[in-house]
Amino acid sequence: MLTLSSKNYSSWSLRGFLMCRMAGLDFEEAKVSADDPDIRAELLLQSSSFLVPRLDHDGMRIWDTLAIGEYLHERAPEAGLLPKERAARAHCRSICGEMHSGFANLRSALPMNVKVRHPGFKVWTGAQADIERILTIWRGCLKAYGGPYLFGAAPTMADAMYAPVCSRFTTYDVELDAPTAAYCKAILALPAMKEWTKAALEEPDEMEELDVEF
Repeated sequence: MLTLSSKNYSSWSLRGFLMCRMAGLDFEEAKVSADDPDIRAELLLQSSSFLVPRLDHDGMRIWDTLAIGEYLHERAPEAGLLPKERAARAHCRSICGEMHSGFANLRSALPMNVKVRHPGFKVWTGAQADIERILTIWRGCLKAYGGPYLFGAAPTMADAMYAPVCSRFTTYDVELDAPTAAYCKAILALPAMKEWTKAALEEPDEMEELDVEF
């Protein structure tokens, strides 16, 4: 059982969902309402802990997206959530950790919202610095490993971690160069990403704070 919150607003839920799909895990979904005070605090960046996604599997309960990813890699290493080569695996873990613990300005200034579009959105200095760092990570990985995904021909945990950024860049009309635009297109075309997006578009609007006109 994979417990999630909103598919429209929750970037962490999306990451956990993608990892489970990449690992080939057969799972059911449970949803926690955005009206839940803890989940609401999480979505509005008012909580320092992430209660979802949460994976219940084989009598174990795993929360925190990185912990879920590492668990799935141990369970199904053949799925390729982490690269086979040790140096690439360390690199993958590094950029996953950077996403997990950083980019606070991006999260607050460009909140996840699959449904809306803000053409010509003004990005201020703090968030722009986060964007530039992310694009530097992407360009480095695409050059080093050949694309179309961050570590080569197949998606990894890193792509799951950065997939919500691709969604955010689409929502807020962030300008990209050809390699990074192609990467976003490849991520958004993943079957699991299309599945998530379809469900997000069908959700009722639940959080007025995240649906305002910027």
